Amino acid sequence: MDKNYRYIIGIDLGTTNCALSYVEFPQNKDDKKEVKNFDILQVTAPGVTEEKPLLPSFMYIASDVEFPAGSLDLPWASGRSFCVGEFARKRGAESPKRLISSAKSWLCHAGVSREAKILPFASDDGCEKFSPIEASAKYIEHMKNAWDHKMASKDKANAMAEQCIYITVPASFDAAARDLTLKAAEMAGLLNITLLEEPQAAFYSWINRTGDKWRREVKEGEVVLVFDIGGGTTDFSLIYVGQKDGDLTLNRIAVGNHILLGGDNMDIALANLVRSKLESAGKKIDNWQFQGLWYSARQAKENLLTDEKLDRMSVTVLSRGKSVIGGAVKSEILKAEIEKIMLEGFFAQAKSKDMPAKQAGLGITEISLPYASDPAITRHLAKFLNEHVNNENYARKEGATFIHPDAILFNGGVMKSGALQNRVTEVINGWLKNEGAKDVKKLETDSMDVAVARGAAYFGLAKAGLGVRIKGGTAASYYIGLETAMPAVPGMRAPIKALCVVPAKTEEGTKLQIPGREFGLRIGEKSEFKMFVSTTHKEESPGTILEEWPEGEITEMTPLETALEKKEGVSEDIIPVAIESYVTEIGTIEIWCVSRDGKNRWKLEFNIRESE
Repeated sequence: MDKNYRYIIGIDLGTTNCALSYVEFPQNKDDKKEVKNFDILQVTAPGVTEEKPLLPSFMYIASDVEFPAGSLDLPWASGRSFCVGEFARKRGAESPKRLISSAKSWLCHAGVSREAKILPFASDDGCEKFSPIEASAKYIEHMKNAWDHKMASKDKANAMAEQCIYITVPASFDAAARDLTLKAAEMAGLLNITLLEEPQAAFYSWINRTGDKWRREVKEGEVVLVFDIGGGTTDFSLIYVGQKDGDLTLNRIAVGNHILLGGDNMDIALANLVRSKLESAGKKIDNWQFQGLWYSARQAKENLLTDEKLDRMSVTVLSRGKSVIGGAVKSEILKAEIEKIMLEGFFAQAKSKDMPAKQAGLGITEISLPYASDPAITRHLAKFLNEHVNNENYARKEGATFIHPDAILFNGGVMKSGALQNRVTEVINGWLKNEGAKDVKKLETDSMDVAVARGAAYFGLAKAGLGVRIKGGTAASYYIGLETAMPAVPGMRAPIKALCVVPAKTEEGTKLQIPGREFGLRIGEKSEFKMFVSTTHKEESPGTILEEWPEGEITEMTPLETALEKKEGVSEDIIPVAIESYVTEIGTIEIWCVSRDGKNRWKLEFNIRESE
């Protein structure tokens, strides 16, 4: 890392809330710096701006006559017709068809064009629309401008664009969603970006909080389950505590699949509860009102789960009529009702062999987010632990039918509830007891709302050698397919060789080159790029070429079909290139094909999580 950076910045680009943390870059290993939260200036009411620890991930597009001129202005922007953050969330509950929410979930939805202007998805006619990537860029841009206004007004060297920045994403984000996240950051004016998995960031935050004491909290041979529920996704990760040269090491050994299940689902369930109450009292709630009720239920849930003194909250459903206040109807949500819905629906008692239920759908459906069909997070957890019981990086315990976690770290705003933490712990302990294992221990944490951002900033220190690093080297060797040069023969395709680009145990963040070799790259037309994986060939080096191999030793991954752009000044269809590879922090392999003069570079990206 370039030590000319003044700050390391961690950004949690959340589904429901964004957070920003930072740490001054130390000048030496003895220069201890504290990770700090950054309060974000935002509009909280018409004409009112305040600093808040979180930036709600909501964008409200106002009508031309909705507010007096200047009501949504910020120190760095005037004449605005939209706002993001606290007031966007408040106003959106009253006028939901002008509100963009869950942009992050849309960003990872392969079923829609993520660069098309589709949000707000059910907007009124005449409402300006934005793409999921544009909405995400607006949130990042707002945080950048708030930072610059406070930190760089007197010294431009403190501008966010000049710092080392880490943005977190769900561990299960696909390659397209990760690329779009980077593109959103670029649209916001930030280029020096590294992506980091959210569960890892949560664990880094725990390490930062406990300091050197973490070595007494977990022991060699133990497995830590990171249980992270955000606004739109549920993420599971497993971290194994190993030992090297007499010191404890941390190794990420597994991450879960993409599960679109989180706080959004719970908010809808609570809104349904309130609607049933109102309709039982003879008050009909239409779909327009239900959208507003959804956002009101979210606010009630967050307040009741975080404030121990509250036992109930009122919610207001607005009328369609001109007299909004006069036509409003009110109800309330009890904390006990929330916990019941959560415990019985989303955190249901389940057995260790219970798998998520699959729900048959209709042949034609509305275009929407692909939510998980089974809301029981406990069953998704059971599936995850069962799938990884034979993980080669973990010493399977005798008689275990699923991987036994020794400790659990909770993260995400939903999991601030002690009742929900206790239920998850109770369920896991029941599974462990049935197999003669000891109870799981809970790792204490705080500030779950900002833990991911704080962990991302701490990761920057760890990457610079100034903190504890979680390792997670590749479990296998990876190869790209090479077409053999040979004369054309009817009915015979040229044999394929396998070029090693990433040997087993390569750590994340590692860049590799194949020295002294050039290869031909086909550009300007659609081509197929094959990728292979082997768990048996582990002693090879980058550049090793396998011409043949026994059946079963090497497995083909999902190929990549694409037409690489023919860059300006290049006329040939096949050009000589050098090959470089990079194992990213989020579990992908980037293959870079570099022209002989170094002026042109083409990137191929493969998700290696699918094969491990």
